[in-house]
Amino acid sequence: MKNEFSLDEEARNLSSEYRQYLINRHGTVELDPMPDMNDADPYNWPKWKKVINLILVAFHALMGTFTAAAIQSAFVPISEDLGVSVQRASYLTSLVIAILGGAPLFWRPLSDRYGRRPIFLLSLICSLVGNIGCANSYSYGTMGLCRAITAFFISPAAAIGSAVVVETFFKSQRARYMGIWTIMVTLGVPVSPLIFGFVADRVGYRWIYYILAITNSVQFILYLFLGPETRYIRNQNAPSIESTVKGNYFKFKRIDPRPLTINDFIHPLSFVFRPCIFIPAAAYAMIFLWGSIMTTIEIPQLYPVKYGLNTEQVGLQNISIIIGSLIGEQIGGILSDKWMARGWQQKQEHQSDEPVEPEYRLWLSYIGHALTICGVIVFCVQFEKSSSWNVTPLVGAAIAAAGNQIVTTVNITYAVDCYREEAGSVGVFITFVRQVWGFIGPFWFPEMFENVGFYGGAGIATALLVAVSVVPTVILQWRGHGWRK
Repeated sequence: MKNEFSLDEEARNLSSEYRQYLINRHGTVELDPMPDMNDADPYNWPKWKKVINLILVAFHALMGTFTAAAIQSAFVPISEDLGVSVQRASYLTSLVIAILGGAPLFWRPLSDRYGRRPIFLLSLICSLVGNIGCANSYSYGTMGLCRAITAFFISPAAAIGSAVVVETFFKSQRARYMGIWTIMVTLGVPVSPLIFGFVADRVGYRWIYYILAITNSVQFILYLFLGPETRYIRNQNAPSIESTVKGNYFKFKRIDPRPLTINDFIHPLSFVFRPCIFIPAAAYAMIFLWGSIMTTIEIPQLYPVKYGLNTEQVGLQNISIIIGSLIGEQIGGILSDKWMARGWQQKQEHQSDEPVEPEYRLWLSYIGHALTICGVIVFCVQFEKSSSWNVTPLVGAAIAAAGNQIVTTVNITYAVDCYREEAGSVGVFITFVRQVWGFIGPFWFPEMFENVGFYGGAGIATALLVAVSVVPTVILQWRGHGWRK
């Protein structure tokens, strides 16, 4: 693996023309990966173009979790309207969570062959149709079907976004820009019920679906004109590839000529046998379950019953989770890149030419593990103790959210650094593990808290987080170098 902070052999052997091209574009030849001498290569795009595209993709990724969580503040009115229990109404969210994990297995190989751009555009059009269907569904089964359709089509960016980051930003920038994508995925969960709590209370919950459809239409228009294709086969694309507005935005063609096979659709699942991907994926999934899913699913069910909150008030509880997630991203994203730079400086001080191993980044994940455990304990204990609404359980939710976001960015960036060439598949696998585990949680959380109470629930959470997240990460740091060989 090349070191992002050193000049490798490839850079030393560049022709004078190639070297001058890179200096004019980037001000240096110390680049990892090394871009083609071609304006069509996304690594050579101007920064503003990369950032605008990333914002569009990251917002698209947000819309996946945003759509899943959109009705969380409205479980009670939905249950009354459709004649089902509140817990059964919550399954309309669990269904979307599950599909968001499995659907990218279908989209990834198609986006590899035909490009990210046509898949994203198709995703938005069909999601728009699905949301309109939800708004006009008057039975539980029909609404569930339309929610499933929407989830299937809105899912690509939430998994393929990691590939877009790798395709446009150099390795030394990766954690920072990967963090933009991951924080948007995370923020979709608490921001959605915060906004739609007001919508459901003022104009009825069906307008939630209409607003989602309107948002999809605006996304489609923006992406059509401002979202260029990032899929680029390096060292194979001819220099004559169009980098004009027409070539980047209005020309669709097959990019990778390889035929599609069944293996292309199931390949990401084979990462279960690669410890450097499976361990961080499983560790992150457990953190996500307790630091994000548990609080955002349980608050809409528990707070109306215990504290008598309406949909607006339930939505407002999510402010704590948003604040915690934003704070956590400062450690998981920006600080993560600085942490790796510090590791390289230390090696330079000791006159070592050895690269900074990806496992060095995992030291920051322990901060996330500790915060998630502490946050879940505070949330459960303070909720159990309270007889009327107070802010202390939400302080715990914020702490857990900060921990979740740290682990999200650190673990995903680590896995991508280990297998950069398969960044798209890595993102799909991690999303699959996270969403499947997140889908299961809402089915057993209510029974767990009913049987063992919130004190016992905090103990179970701590045991699972230590066993699945902390201990395997320690082992990964110890053995990861050998496993990557």
